[in-house]
Amino acid sequence: MSLERINPAELSPATGFSHAVVATGSRLVFLAGQTALDGAGKVVGETLPEQFETALANLLSALAAAGGAPADLARVTVYAVDVAAYRAHAGELGRIWRRLAGRDYPAMAVVGAVRLWDEAALVELDGVAVLP
Repeated sequence: MSLERINPAELSPATGFSHAVVATGSRLVFLAGQTALDGAGKVVGETLPEQFETALANLLSALAAAGGAPADLARVTVYAVDVAAYRAHAGELGRIWRRLAGRDYPAMAVVGAVRLWDEAALVELDGVAVLP
């Protein structure tokens, strides 16, 4: 399995994401949307960064259970109920990402959502990984 991250010079600098990811491998893992739910099914964390950290940890736990690692992520979509707040916390969210998932960034998008399944959830992440 290999993931080739492509960031063409003619596009804006890729900061915290890759413009394109070419994946070759034999196993795709589709990761369901993860919010800041704890093991009892309760949303934890009052702030966007707190919830982002838990949601990312949950996504990475599902990936690990499927036999993958953060570097195997080819695509992640972030759904935020407040995109302006997401942008305001981008630096902190990037530090959380690097601490939990490293610097091998997948192709990413942030999508504004009116609300998520759990009304208290501020952010949700889903993804696709490619495993050997």
